[in-house]
Amino acid sequence: MEKPEPFYKLPVSKQKTSSEIINEARSVLRTLRTQRPFTPAEDQRKLFGSESSRAPQNRPPSVFSLHASSFDLAESRPASGVRLSPLDHKPVLVISSKDEDSSVSLPKPAVDAAEVRKISNARAQLFRRTSQGDAFPAKMAPLDHHEEKLDCEEPAMMSSLHGTNDNCLAEQRAYIPFNDKSGQLICNEHSGKPEREDVLKGTAGKLLFQLKGESNQIKKHGMVASKPRSIDFKRRLTGLEDDMRIDELEEEKSFWHVKVLPILQELESEDNVESLCLACTKLYQVLNEGNMLGKRFKGRSMLLKTLYKLVEIDSDPLCLKLAKIILSMKVDGKNLLGACKLAFKVCRNGKNDYLIQNDTLLDCLLEVLRTEDLQKNNEAILYCLGAIKFMSGNAVLLNEMVNKGAVEMLLQLMKQINNIKENDSHFSSLSHLLVQLTATLRNLADLPQTRCQLICSGAVYEFCVALEQHMIDKDVCTYIVRIFSKLSSYNDFCAALADCSRCYILFLALLNKHQKQQDLVIRIIFILGNLTAKSNQAREQFFKEEGSVNTLMSLFQTYHELDLNEEKWYHERGREEKKNPKHPSKAEDVLIKLIRVLANLSVHPSVGAALAAAHHVVELLVTVLEYKSVEVCEELVINAATTINNLSFYKVKSSAVQDKKLRIAEIHKFVIALLDAKNQDVCFSACGVLLNLTVDKDRRALLMEEGGIGKLVDCLRDFGPADLQLACLICKTLWNYSENITSAALCFGEDTDTLLMLLTSLLDEELALGYGLDRGDRHKLYWETEFKPVAEKLLDRIRTHHSSVSAAIITAF
Repeated sequence: MEKPEPFYKLPVSKQKTSSEIINEARSVLRTLRTQRPFTPAEDQRKLFGSESSRAPQNRPPSVFSLHASSFDLAESRPASGVRLSPLDHKPVLVISSKDEDSSVSLPKPAVDAAEVRKISNARAQLFRRTSQGDAFPAKMAPLDHHEEKLDCEEPAMMSSLHGTNDNCLAEQRAYIPFNDKSGQLICNEHSGKPEREDVLKGTAGKLLFQLKGESNQIKKHGMVASKPRSIDFKRRLTGLEDDMRIDELEEEKSFWHVKVLPILQELESEDNVESLCLACTKLYQVLNEGNMLGKRFKGRSMLLKTLYKLVEIDSDPLCLKLAKIILSMKVDGKNLLGACKLAFKVCRNGKNDYLIQNDTLLDCLLEVLRTEDLQKNNEAILYCLGAIKFMSGNAVLLNEMVNKGAVEMLLQLMKQINNIKENDSHFSSLSHLLVQLTATLRNLADLPQTRCQLICSGAVYEFCVALEQHMIDKDVCTYIVRIFSKLSSYNDFCAALADCSRCYILFLALLNKHQKQQDLVIRIIFILGNLTAKSNQAREQFFKEEGSVNTLMSLFQTYHELDLNEEKWYHERGREEKKNPKHPSKAEDVLIKLIRVLANLSVHPSVGAALAAAHHVVELLVTVLEYKSVEVCEELVINAATTINNLSFYKVKSSAVQDKKLRIAEIHKFVIALLDAKNQDVCFSACGVLLNLTVDKDRRALLMEEGGIGKLVDCLRDFGPADLQLACLICKTLWNYSENITSAALCFGEDTDTLLMLLTSLLDEELALGYGLDRGDRHKLYWETEFKPVAEKLLDRIRTHHSSVSAAIITAF
């Protein structure tokens, strides 16, 4: 009878090729999973967290005081992302000096309702006339016959237009004819700056286009007018424009007196905070109704001054209202900074989140990001981003941000920052913005829709650019790495990251530069573990980067020494173990993640063979198993055992695992003890080591001495039905162990009958495959090609040498 051979020691008559041997070995290689590094929430909301690398004197403050003096009382220009082009001809409109807002007291009370109706009727009459074609003829008469008529009709039209409201308007304005060079629109305000022209709307705009069309028709038919006639034609165009503008000013002025001034009077006279908040709510609604938000109008300066004075009142609900209105007024410069600081101050207190949820402050802040100049207003944008970052800590506001396009805006802003190089004078200050921006994206990364947007928008590239440009800035690097740490757990993002070829170089550079920054190192290692867990290409590409393994080994040595020093510290103080063995220490956590990378790399055939021959790698892994107990840090021990198990399958001539075989065998008690962990991955790792040990005949008896057989049977019962790969490994280990069997009862002891029952059950196709229905053909294929042949051979051996347990015991005595 042919003597059976142990697994992985092939009979000469059935010698397999090297590729077949490697493939067989790799069938029991496993990558490792681990938990994402824990990031504790900040105790307080600040621009820069308690772990920031920035010295207090080198960073903008998170705490400050705001007063009316924090704002520029003279500034009233509305900032806008769109600048209007000046008109060719601007009529002169002189406003009576008595209407200027330069005095301290409020202007006159609003005009009565009858006057308002007169103005509205006048405007309606104008639009009826223009819509019926009365203002200008539909067809253009020859200019030489019509010239005098135009000259006399213009004043007539002006008279008829304004005749209905002369009583309330005649004293407040005077129409001054224009000429083609010096004419302009003047509205005397405290600021002394000229009014900005508004784009014509509605019927007036249509008429202007109609007249311009007639001009084109004249040119088309060869009717070329003389220069005076051309000027005369322009007067017709600008004349209507002037009327429309004057009428709009009157309507705006009436709206101001009727709707806005009463609220401003209330704000100046009221002392109750709740009443002030209500008044601010009404003010915002009225300004929005009158289309006055973000627009220059007479009285704007006074309105802003009134709001700035209220900043002195220490009330977050009121400050929230004020910040929203001031930002909506499109202020700039010092006032924009003050408003953003005001919003930051409100958002800094987490108790105000419920107030912010019911307001539209977020819209105002996002508009600042969208329209304001990055370099000109970088400090204002800094506090704007800080406020948004605070909001992103609230689940409701976080979802609102995504729905309002915050992710796209933040990415666009990051692209602008990335375009500013290190030699630029703004580079340093803009890095503060990048900290706030990436911290916000880190919070947004929790949402699935954010992940999709980041992948589709090419965010990985921008993140890598930022990492490369700000390599020495630990804060920026930490937040970007935290984003990668969160998202690399997902296959789609992990694939996008792996496609960025420079990411491996950047990660290695960061590890070398910040080797002792545990919070940064552990996340980079975690990311590398995710990349190498899912892609053979990633394993090979990382391994081929210059100094990759040396960098990992340097980190291994550094944190191994830190871990030893920590254990020494506990022992010196009379403590056998650390306070909470369920949670690894910081040093242990780095080692766990780092060894996981090695285990994942070892799955690649050529990389695994190279690591198996790397004596310093295997030496450190064996050292971990020698000094660390499973009770102290279970996951670290599991990972080390799994990695040794993976490396042991590579039968290379210079295998360091084979050289250290005796040392590995000396820790057999520990390996067998791992089987008690009742953890699937623990059992798999332990079985891998035991399988290789049982190839050595002299070591097989250790399994029975330490109760290893019963523990292997328990693992087969607990995990075998759902994990055929583990079941196969257990069967191979028991096959090697039972090579010289004479009696099943003596070989397997009291576990013989249980083992027979389990093998019979697992070889029942209907029962066995029922456990893997969700995995389909893959599970069935593994059962047929890998598990069944091994289990059948083991079952046949046991049955051949089986007798009743009692008979075996009698024979033994």
